[in-house]
Amino acid sequence: MREFKKPDLTAPRFRPVVYNVLSKEFFDNFKKKYPKYKDLENKDLKNIIKVFNNQMYNTVIDVRDGIQLPEQIGWLFIGTCQSPKKENIDFAKSNKYGVAVSNKNWETDGKLAKIFFTSYALKHKMKNREFWKFVACREFKRNVAKTYPENWNMYAIAEPSKKFKLDYQNIAYKNFIEVKTEKELKTYNEFDL
Repeated sequence: MREFKKPDLTAPRFRPVVYNVLSKEFFDNFKKKYPKYKDLENKDLKNIIKVFNNQMYNTVIDVRDGIQLPEQIGWLFIGTCQSPKKENIDFAKSNKYGVAVSNKNWETDGKLAKIFFTSYALKHKMKNREFWKFVACREFKRNVAKTYPENWNMYAIAEPSKKFKLDYQNIAYKNFIEVKTEKELKTYNEFDL
């Protein structure tokens, strides 16, 4: 066993610049674009956004195939991945025992959860879609980490050599065919040939 070197808590840290999306400027632009909401306070709008985001990430956790984001921005889902080849160190236990203790994820057979975002859709292709990025909030990440070990085999398996784009194009096409078939069955008349 190799010795664990404790982190230097007084060392300088890199902190990326954080931009707050829900700023006063955002709410002013929103109220200009949608004048019927000008009477709502910024606090109420912020609460509406938080409730929507909570419902969205809870749905992503509960549904295997994830969700399609509004305005066809893309898909959001959780995938099961193999553990990385490099050692995954459990820093709390390593600090406690003084030796490097690796985290093997025994409760999930060595699998990890990853939150995936893809903007490649069968319909509604967006301009510059490769520049879109999704960063999950801390609350979303922690909920995924808490619920994933309970039913980890429910989620889609992400193979490193396979592209998820093709899987989600197939899912979107199957949904399209199901809706089309349902509509045709409702209007079907066996006597009208």
